[in-house]
Amino acid sequence: MTPGDSAYRIAQRADLLRFAAGSRHEAGFGYLDEEGRITPERPVELWISCRMTHVFAMGLLAGEAPAESGPDADALRALAQHGVDALLDGPLRDTVNGGWFAGVNPDGSLLSTKMAYAHAFVILAATSAKVAGLDRADELLELALSTQSERFWDEEVGLSVEEWDATWSELSTYRGVNSNMHTVECYLAAGDVTGDKLWHRRAGRIAATVAGWARGNEWRIPEHFTSSWEPMLEFHADEPAHPFQPYGATVGHGLEWARLLVAVHESLGDEAPEGLVEAAVALTERAVADGWHADGADGFVYTTDWQGKPVVGARMHWVLCEAINTSEVLHRVTDDERHAEDLERWWDYADRYLIDHERGSWHHELGVTNEVQFDTWPGKPDAYHAYQAAWMQDLPTTPSYTSAIAQS
Repeated sequence: MTPGDSAYRIAQRADLLRFAAGSRHEAGFGYLDEEGRITPERPVELWISCRMTHVFAMGLLAGEAPAESGPDADALRALAQHGVDALLDGPLRDTVNGGWFAGVNPDGSLLSTKMAYAHAFVILAATSAKVAGLDRADELLELALSTQSERFWDEEVGLSVEEWDATWSELSTYRGVNSNMHTVECYLAAGDVTGDKLWHRRAGRIAATVAGWARGNEWRIPEHFTSSWEPMLEFHADEPAHPFQPYGATVGHGLEWARLLVAVHESLGDEAPEGLVEAAVALTERAVADGWHADGADGFVYTTDWQGKPVVGARMHWVLCEAINTSEVLHRVTDDERHAEDLERWWDYADRYLIDHERGSWHHELGVTNEVQFDTWPGKPDAYHAYQAAWMQDLPTTPSYTSAIAQS
């Protein structure tokens, strides 16, 4: 097989599901180590539980042959249904105040904050569960969408707020673009599944705002903001490799936003904000120019400063996955062969350095010379980015992944 060709992608999808099946935990889905075993000292986190529910629902709908010792259709259905049941009946759900806690520690204590980032993935899990025909998916989706509208969506500014305490009485003053990016992703999926264009329109409002910020900042997206949406360009300068809120420009977010801007454009059609495709191209060109081979070795650096100089040189697997997705989508909408050439380059790199051909899944973090390291992301927590990257070339840009699989 050639890296990235059809047979290769099918094999990747099967093996990722095989590896991910080990994540089942009574509270949801756990954080996996390099061997595919749950890391017992880590909490069961909402975002991982939701992302794995989404992946197993995709796998169920695809109906592809399992890898050796991988889950068959019945096992995939059981895994995806377990995710739905855990989100509705397990300790992650707050049945007193509503919404979902960020996580559950091994001792049963709670990570009690209510995070926009993780709640976006509740919607993604629920939409995929509904498309897959899982029991109680409608119930989960209704709860997830009502929580989103009541607690996170700020209608006045057209963006999502970030984080509440457990009782929804104290809202953090921090505002972030990462959570808004995944809010766009889940809103697109919600619009696709419910048929309610409200969700696509909200995604369009967020997308237009972020594209404007990037346009005014040489296509490096400001990530961190005050409660009044004033950029904090030096935020986390003392913790530049933060896993969710790193300092500076996050190269992978430029790539991920580019794909989402095209999806918003296609989802809204004549209603789409102007210039989203052009912004997607510009974001991608900036991310590749700043991030690829920026310190003398192949791979995308994690972050740069505001002049494009590398800050954190680690190579995160999710960045390469988003590069694959975006190059495919931009090749479709521009017919520019550069994107096809890049796609081949990204798959070659993934095959050489990121995909663990011995144990399965993808190494989540490499160092500056492409050796495996665990500074920010030890182990192989989940399969979400890699599994979606292994699908993008086989699906249309819209509707969202699970809906597209169901319609294919």
